[in-house]
Amino acid sequence: MSLLRLVRDTARAAIAFALPPRCPGCGTVVGEDHAFCLTCWQKLDFLGGPACAQCGEPVALAFHEEARCGACLADPPPFDRARAAVAYGPIARALALKLKYGRRPGVALTMARPMRRVGGAMLDGALVAPVPLHRWRLWSRGYNQAALIARALVGDGGELALDLIDRPKRTPPLRGLGRLARERTVAGAFRIGPAWKQAVKGRRIVLIDDVYTTGATAKGCARVLKRAGAAEVNVLCWARVVRSEEDMR
Repeated sequence: MSLLRLVRDTARAAIAFALPPRCPGCGTVVGEDHAFCLTCWQKLDFLGGPACAQCGEPVALAFHEEARCGACLADPPPFDRARAAVAYGPIARALALKLKYGRRPGVALTMARPMRRVGGAMLDGALVAPVPLHRWRLWSRGYNQAALIARALVGDGGELALDLIDRPKRTPPLRGLGRLARERTVAGAFRIGPAWKQAVKGRRIVLIDDVYTTGATAKGCARVLKRAGAAEVNVLCWARVVRSEEDMR
């Protein structure tokens, strides 16, 4: 047993020497896997201050934990709460692109770590489901980045439901569209997976996605879940675009 442990330790040391851990933001060698270098860490805008109780938009004048922003008061979203680990910026965007287009599945775990801190009790005992891709996009990309993040998070006490929501309607990319255009584009694009039509009733759901821009996709998913009888629908993302920086997306 001790010889086997020695062989394993030697192999790990050799791998670490040949392939040292690198910062997921810039590629600089760092001390451990999924750790950022100091420069990239300082460039990440971690969210956690005063925010809208429903959509999670940073609100400087949120006097109490149930305060809501003007947008949520005027047009309440169908989900109960939305939270993100960081504000959308250069480093957050770099990670999202590496996961989505760069075939770097390990980035999902990098994202999941700060998402766990934000999600907290939201994940405990919940049904954890990724925002789905249409089958053509899934086949062309080879994987759903939201599903990879959901898998990394589910060890926190949730139950993974990869097929909870289906996306039968093929929609054009949402990039560059405004809020209303995005909502019109995804209208009717989602439905409950056949195996979950009865099981979703009375359940607490956490939707997982990489980036929250206007919330159109999350709202579309939340609507079908609430119509199917879900008791609570929350949204958890790696990054969110704050309204003053929406033109960055």
